[in-house]
Amino acid sequence: MPSLCRDCCLVADAFPGPRCPGCGEGRLVHHRSLSRLTIAHVDCDAFYASVEKRDRPELAARPVIVGGGTRGVVTAACYIARMSGVKSAMPMFKALQACPDAVVIKPDFAKYAAASRQVRGLMEALTPLVQPLSIDEAVLDLAGTEALHGASPAAVLARFAASVEQQAGITVSIGLAANRLMAKIAAGRGKPRGFTVIDAEESASLLAPEPVRLLPGVGAAMARKLEGMGITRLGQLQGLAERDALRRLGDDGPGLVRRSLGLDTRRVDPAREAKSVSAETTFDCDLSDPRDLERHLWRLCEKLAVRLRGHELAAGGVVLKLKTSRFALRTRAARLSSPTVLPDRMFDLARSLLAKEATGVAFRLIGIGANPLVAGALADLGDLADASTPRRAAAQAAIDALRGRFGTAAIGRGRSLA
Repeated sequence: MPSLCRDCCLVADAFPGPRCPGCGEGRLVHHRSLSRLTIAHVDCDAFYASVEKRDRPELAARPVIVGGGTRGVVTAACYIARMSGVKSAMPMFKALQACPDAVVIKPDFAKYAAASRQVRGLMEALTPLVQPLSIDEAVLDLAGTEALHGASPAAVLARFAASVEQQAGITVSIGLAANRLMAKIAAGRGKPRGFTVIDAEESASLLAPEPVRLLPGVGAAMARKLEGMGITRLGQLQGLAERDALRRLGDDGPGLVRRSLGLDTRRVDPAREAKSVSAETTFDCDLSDPRDLERHLWRLCEKLAVRLRGHELAAGGVVLKLKTSRFALRTRAARLSSPTVLPDRMFDLARSLLAKEATGVAFRLIGIGANPLVAGALADLGDLADASTPRRAAAQAAIDALRGRFGTAAIGRGRSLA
């Protein structure tokens, strides 16, 4: 059976034993379709926490939670913390109850965006068909690259994983499959540092015993609906005829059945834009003073600007998100006169939206998002009637350069001060 050593990237028709004959290591991959599959899903392992551990080696063996504030939520957790039950989006107080010895670190999104760009650069050296899905994952199509790299996609991906560890200081898990859906599912197996291969012939049988929530797009509401029909496993979905799926599950039913069989016709599209880019924070105590809310809003606009640049996108408008002390959600949106990645332009517009809501109501959360998203190359160009925007862009570039050299706390604007 075709085999690959993930350490020295040796490929052979078969290895004689449990260890690689070339390097003596035991991280081997065996699969009948190893040499012919080309669709890969790459997922950085516990990305934010891994970047923090990279920069603070003394935390390597400690449980690490990335998040902030006793009333905040977990942004990310390392695998050690996850073993204690800590999960993303868990309230921080519950996370610390589950893992009281965890080290809590406030997120540094500028640092994470830089690491993401570094990993993406290594991906783009493999193939032009790279579609980022989020800051820490992407899907690649390596079809036709064998002559370029002198190796099969599987071997190239093993080299890539080693390069990420050496150059970026973090680890990735890889799923190699016949389509995007199965590549994503494969990448979720064997983490961290996983390398899982699934071909089309085995997809349906592998999925059959899995819970319906395994499928991307099946959330809690859909899972409850399916459970009400007696469907809890993907194998039960696989048995539905298209007419029955349409009758019982509506227009999405036939597509859901196809996905339960591991079928997916989506192509890797490098031009596909991210659906949303946003930032939010939960306060340690409820806030109603507009000045306090504006300070938090400004910091979020700075984070949003960093994330947009990391995705090479710009904001065509902003969406303000507020949650009251009674958990009532309010969203307000407005369009910008021209696309931007400047935090002050987004802040000016979002502050006008906030002024209409900050009328004495106590809020526990504030967030800011970019919508619609446009290409980053269109941002802050200015024109004859707007000579100030290019100057503001130049000033922001100078700030970014200083922060890149001396850290995010090296320079800031007065409105961010308490």
